[in-house]
Amino acid sequence: MDNIADLLINWYQKNKRDLPWRKTNNSYYIWISEIMLQQTRVETVKEYYKKFINRLPTLKDLANINEDELLKLWEGLGYYSRVKNMQKTAIILTNQEKEQLPDTEKELLSLPGIGKYTAGAILSIAYNKPCVAIDGNVYRILGRYYGIEDSISKNSTYQKYEAIIKSILPLNKYSDFTQSFMDLGSAICTPNSPKCVICPLNQQCFAKRENRQKEFPVKEKKKEKKIEERNVYILRYKDKIAIQKRNNQGLLASLYEFPNEENTCIETDIENKLIEKQINYYSVKNIGKSKHIFSHVIWYMQGYAIFLKKPLKNYCWVTKEEIINKYTLPSAFSYFTNLLLQNKI
Repeated sequence: MDNIADLLINWYQKNKRDLPWRKTNNSYYIWISEIMLQQTRVETVKEYYKKFINRLPTLKDLANINEDELLKLWEGLGYYSRVKNMQKTAIILTNQEKEQLPDTEKELLSLPGIGKYTAGAILSIAYNKPCVAIDGNVYRILGRYYGIEDSISKNSTYQKYEAIIKSILPLNKYSDFTQSFMDLGSAICTPNSPKCVICPLNQQCFAKRENRQKEFPVKEKKKEKKIEERNVYILRYKDKIAIQKRNNQGLLASLYEFPNEENTCIETDIENKLIEKQINYYSVKNIGKSKHIFSHVIWYMQGYAIFLKKPLKNYCWVTKEEIINKYTLPSAFSYFTNLLLQNKI
């Protein structure tokens, strides 16, 4: 009989990380940690998690917070649609007079931003239910252990992994079972240079036996990202800086940004445009280049500081202090934000 569950749980109980969200079975707090941990490192999440639950200790608090303040609280974690969906869910549950997340998969999957993995994690960790939570760690560990040759991009492969997980579920300790994959995937069965010598699964692991660790899990080649060349404009008028709010849908939805456009013009071109539009200015300064990689597109940005004689309409004019404390600018613009805050512009 396959004893992988016992091996994982025994290893986890001896080696589990001391993490703040492991000191509770509050489903609201566990949900917050799971959403934060998507696309974000554990060490980064720790402080954000503490700050978030201190400011928003209940579902009702999350439901009622102003969106701009909520986004500021999330600033630096990226993928802001995650926290906006969290607020939508909090509003739904608060309207239903609930104080915790539901304890059934059907109810959880009906809520914004909660998919199969998050639902499984909440049910197994918070409620200790025998549920499946398949993420990258599970794909990597089981893919290597069983030598699964199917591409994880296929739905049929998910179903295969789901069937395997269900077949090896322990009789109890479902919370430990789910979290054992997280810690083993982080500390031992890593994507690169796995520590197979000290892995609790090494005696029965197919990839270890065949020396094929780097081949699992099987992935299809990623599509090439779209390239965009953009100009970013830091408009200055006295001690104020111009920012604008993006649309409430699409990339970086509802966040503030410096004015920018898909363009590759130089200082002379910018000066000519300012003159054509009868915009009074003192000078245009090249402030350097930056690059930001999104999931599907790469921005190559050239920055220009434009010092104006009068503020332009249709922008929100703010101070550096307000950028720090009030307005959320995404990390895509961090190079230019840092120049401002370091008084280099």
